[in-house]
Amino acid sequence: MDALRRQESRYARSLIEASLDPLFTISPEGKITDMNNASVTITEVTRENLIGTDFFDYFTEPAKAREIYKQIFAQGFVADFPLTIRDGKLTDVLFNGSVYKDEYGKVLGVVVVARDITDHKRIEAELIEAKDHAESATKIAEEAQSKAEKATLIAEDAVKSKQQFLSNMSHEIRTPMNAILGFTKVLMKTDLSDKQKEYLNAIKISGDALTVLINDILDLAKVDAGKMIFEKIPFKMATSISAMIHVFEMKIQEKNLKLIKKYDQRIPPVLVGDPVRLHQIVLNLVSNAVKFTNEGEIEVSVQLLSENEESVIIEFAVTDTGIGITKEKMDHIFENFQQASSETARLYGGTGLGLAIAKKLVETQGGSITVKSIPKEGSSFSFILPFKKTKDDAALETESVELDPEIENIKVLVVEDMVINQLLMKTLLDDFGFEHDIVDNGKLAIEKMLNNSYDIILMDLQMPEMNGFEATRYIRKQLKSKVPIIALTADVTTVDLEKCRSVGMNDYISKPVDERVLYRKMVELFKKNLSGQTENVITPDIVSHHPAGRLKCIDLNYLYKRTKSNPELMMEMIMLYLDQTPSLICKMKESLSTKDWDSLYSSVHKIIPSFSIMGINKNYETIAAKIQEYSRSRQHLEEIEGMIVQIDTICTQACKELREEYELLKKT
Repeated sequence: MDALRRQESRYARSLIEASLDPLFTISPEGKITDMNNASVTITEVTRENLIGTDFFDYFTEPAKAREIYKQIFAQGFVADFPLTIRDGKLTDVLFNGSVYKDEYGKVLGVVVVARDITDHKRIEAELIEAKDHAESATKIAEEAQSKAEKATLIAEDAVKSKQQFLSNMSHEIRTPMNAILGFTKVLMKTDLSDKQKEYLNAIKISGDALTVLINDILDLAKVDAGKMIFEKIPFKMATSISAMIHVFEMKIQEKNLKLIKKYDQRIPPVLVGDPVRLHQIVLNLVSNAVKFTNEGEIEVSVQLLSENEESVIIEFAVTDTGIGITKEKMDHIFENFQQASSETARLYGGTGLGLAIAKKLVETQGGSITVKSIPKEGSSFSFILPFKKTKDDAALETESVELDPEIENIKVLVVEDMVINQLLMKTLLDDFGFEHDIVDNGKLAIEKMLNNSYDIILMDLQMPEMNGFEATRYIRKQLKSKVPIIALTADVTTVDLEKCRSVGMNDYISKPVDERVLYRKMVELFKKNLSGQTENVITPDIVSHHPAGRLKCIDLNYLYKRTKSNPELMMEMIMLYLDQTPSLICKMKESLSTKDWDSLYSSVHKIIPSFSIMGINKNYETIAAKIQEYSRSRQHLEEIEGMIVQIDTICTQACKELREEYELLKKT
């Protein structure tokens, strides 16, 4: 029997030792009487030192362990009670215990098994953490979505603000451009010497290129999206390049630079392409060369690279001995708003858009552009473009409007606040043979319509009292009139065009006006209106003319040529200047005294176009432009007063001389 008991004891011991969980036998008093090797391992105390010690001291909460121990005796067992063993790692366990007895049923103590649940708790914690992260990620995603929606709204507002800014800039830029190109076109119809025609053609080409550039900048989305439209018309390459160089000859002479022109005579005389876009590219490159070169030379080269029966490939190069470009800036020189150095804009001005737009223009036409440069030695920009060959003649720049013999007795209402633009429209409509009334704003236009009938209305957009949008809305809603309305606008952003359509305008034409486009659209709308139809938006140009003579501050020879020797028109233009200039000068000085910078900007803006018309020195136009710039930016305000004194002086003198000239004309 004893042998059997010893055998059972050994068997029990082997089972106990096989357990990976700590196992203890505890006396009723709570003393450890035995344990397995797992208990020794987890407590890091030897078997000899464990026996006889207080079992409860091996837990982080001894009182709690003692309470559970008592429950075992009261209930006979306890299952899965959580405790933490006081070892090096503070092992989490589930406490399981039951009483054990001898063969007579006497309670000898308690057997306790501590199940290690550290991994389980870690996994549980990781799951909780993962859940928290998921919830946090969801929350972050929701916040990100909310921010994205807000950002979208902000971006939309920013686009609207940009469109409004571009709309305002468009009007300010296009108004003087309207005058330049309008008078140039009128002058080109007069008797001129070959040299005068060459210079005038250079002015027109430059104005056309500037107009295209304005269009691109005013609609940056179109430029970035590569949606530029290129013409394919016959033109004379040699004439175009010569005209471009003429634009800069005076500036090159002022800087004492040497100009070298190289033109390959193998190039066919007439090619098919977009001369305005070509002028824009060349203007950018030559303008930069002149701007950044203070001594030495500038070379403009046009070379034929290859030719077949249908096309040619030409290389254009502009080389200078200017400040050059550093190596680190070379890779970015064609990017938007990039300039050669941080001081470039401050020292030389410019937007940093010129080369970026030039690159787009070249590459969109299937060409390539490159640059070579050495700092302090100079730069060479070259681009290659393909052109189609043709047997056709180049289009004449001064082609006259071909009048429709079936169209007559058209009565036009012109709504335009700028006097000089009014005179241009009067001249154009007289040439068309159209009867016309001209008013200064939308309110006067409505009054005119109450007592008169019109076939076409030419409506400027930005006017005092009532602007073009308000007037058109009133004509459509209140007067119930379907008379075709063509917007005269310097604003060409998509926002303004959509606004024109929404208020009921039928068509538009952007300033500077092309008289052929104006005539065509007016005739089309007139015919459609007769058959019960309508349409879109346009703008005016400018003229000036008259007798000779060089006075102290005005150049009437300049005006004489533009009036085709018409003394009545000359007197009318002089009287317009005499009527409006003194009040504008008073307004300008009053705005300065009250520090009303917006009003100052506006009054100076209205004075500037008259300088070139009356032949006043170009320097005064530059001074006036600075007044505009400083009043708009609220910078260098202390310099404005001195410049206004200069403008006041020259305008007063001009008025005096023009009164004398007016009296002479009156006598003749």
